[in-house]
Amino acid sequence: MALLLVVYLVLALQRAVLLIVTGQPVGIAMGVALLVLPVIAGWAIGRELLFGARTEKLVRILEAEGGLPVEDLPTRASGRPLRDAADAQFPEYKAEVEAAPGSWRAWFRLGLAYDASGDRRRARAALRQAIRLYRDDEKRAR
Repeated sequence: MALLLVVYLVLALQRAVLLIVTGQPVGIAMGVALLVLPVIAGWAIGRELLFGARTEKLVRILEAEGGLPVEDLPTRASGRPLRDAADAQFPEYKAEVEAAPGSWRAWFRLGLAYDASGDRRRARAALRQAIRLYRDDEKRAR
């Protein structure tokens, strides 16, 4: 998908330049709009790819430490955990964050718990917090 987006961005930028060089006010306006949209799309895909790479790095670290939650929840046919079972484990991870709010590991596990419960918005927020805390720890270690 990212590769297709890059192709789209290149084609949109090409069309934008062609519209701008027409010299017509409508063409220039449309060309400028076509310049703005690919920039926004490029920023968004870059941000998502960076988020994915950073979370993958934290997964590898937790996996090496044996700190990933055990995946023993009953699942649907799709492989997603049953929400009731995930919700039952959620307080454990929330309490871990409340006990150690500066721990990126606790925030990461909370993000995984949110995801298992089906709350993607809060899952991503918790994972972003874990990434921030991890990066802060790295800066202090230097």
